[in-house]
Order: sequence, then structure tokens, then C-alpha cells
Amino acid sequence: MSLVDKVTRKTFTIRESGRSSDYITPSFGYGCLLKCSYCYMKRHKPEGLSVAKNFGDILTSINNHAYFYADVEKPNQTDEQYITYDLACNEDFALHSKYYPWEKIFEFFKNHPIAKATLATKIIPVNFLSYNPDYKVRIRFSLMPQKISSILEPNTSLIIDRIKAIDAFIEAGYDIHVNYSPVVVYDNWQKDYEELFHMMNDYVEYKDMVKAEVIFLTHNEQKHYYNLEHNIPGEDLLWTPEIQEKKISSYGGSNVRYRYDLKAGYIREFKELHNSIVPWNTIRYIF
Repeated sequence: MSLVDKVTRKTFTIRESGRSSDYITPSFGYGCLLKCSYCYMKRHKPEGLSVAKNFGDILTSINNHAYFYADVEKPNQTDEQYITYDLACNEDFALHSKYYPWEKIFEFFKNHPIAKATLATKIIPVNFLSYNPDYKVRIRFSLMPQKISSILEPNTSLIIDRIKAIDAFIEAGYDIHVNYSPVVVYDNWQKDYEELFHMMNDYVEYKDMVKAEVIFLTHNEQKHYYNLEHNIPGEDLLWTPEIQEKKISSYGGSNVRYRYDLKAGYIREFKELHNSIVPWNTIRYIF
């Protein structure tokens, strides 16, 4: 049985975001072929990936939205000039790019006068280096300390390699940000992030071009029990009820996040540590 299904996307809802991007596109793909234990993409599709065959219809919906329905003022924190669309909210598009005519999708954004693409990834899409999108495609490399990346996101690129790739992708014509996500709180987590920030400072040359977003962990109750049932490692890091509280998501899911009274302190610690080492790595937003 194939883990990748080709489907015809029938709904073309474009959702507001306002954090990573201005908007979220209809899904080019849904699901993920990785096994990250915190991944929200697997809450509704535990295995495999669905890939939209009619990518042209999705691009048409983005074009129409940008011209007729988008309601954002520029500049804003997502971008100084363009309306930004996250095309990989429900998958790791870079990881799955072999299933798409990704050059045609990037070409659409490269040539569009007001729309810009953005996507987050945990891998290094070397194939993208053969195409120059003229900074109309933003890649957000996800970063966390290697010691927990090895547990929570197996078979992804090493953190040091993601950091070292930043300059190469900028030189190839990509807008590069980093995505500190999810930030997981555990004993001495600050020490590990101190090391991570020093790696950023040591290896990134184009410091004036790389911004950041920071997202503290939100875990899902259904995913928690799925992980336990399937012996997926990392629940001792992700499920810590003594410092977490329940939250019902906008989609009705039962989630847990760090307690409000504690999270404010965690955010303050993160920002103070980050800004003491990599003040050039402007934090666009943190929550």
C-alpha cells in the first residue's frame, strides 16, 4: 500500500494566519512522511501523505485571493512588501517536493507582483538550490537543541547542518528565516539553547537577513496517547502535566500548553538569552 496518495483538492479555503505568514494556502499536501513525535500534522492523518494533483487550481485560488480578497497593510511583521502565503502548513513541502512540480509553484510566486511564498522545513532541500526564486520564496529552517531533536524528530537533518545551510540558500536567492519551534521546556533547557544561539552566531554570515519566529510547545492529547501506544519516544519531554494546562484548539482538539503563569517567564528567559548572543536575529513574534 502506497504511503502517498494523489488526490484532487476540492476545497480552496485560504485562512488568515498573521504569524508565520499573512495567509495559509489550500493544502498542496496533507500529512507527513517523517515521524516527529510532536507533529500536529499527524493528529488527523497518522500515516502517509495526500498530494494534490490539481496544483494549478490552488495557484489560481491564491492569485484571486491576493488581488481581490487579501486585506493586509504593508509593511508588517510577516514581510515588508509582499502578501505572504504559507504553502506548507499541513506538511513539510521541502521534504515532499519530489511529488510536486515545485519549480512551477516557485515560478508562480517569483513572478507574482504581490504574493510571496513561505514554508518551514526540518530538512535541507538541496534540490532547491538549482532554482533562484529571487527572494520571493522564504524557507524557515526549524531549529531546536540537537539533544532533543535526535529524540523528537528522528531522520531529519542535523541542526548544525541546517544552520550551515542558511548562507548557501541566501546566496541561491531564497529569503531565509529560522523557526525555533517547538521550544520544549525541560531541566537546563536554557543551557542547550545558549549553545544553539552560539552556533547561529558562529556560522551565519548574512546576519542582517535572517529573522526568527519562536513557538513554544503545544501538545495534543490524542497524539500523546497515539505516541504511547506506538512506542514513539519523547513523551517524557512533551507531556509534563505539572507545568502544562489544557487548551481547546480552534478546531476542537484537546491540547496542552505551558501554564500561562509559567510561560511568561519562559518567554522572558528565551528572549533575554537569545538577544544576549544573537541580537541580530530579530524575533518577529514569540508565543
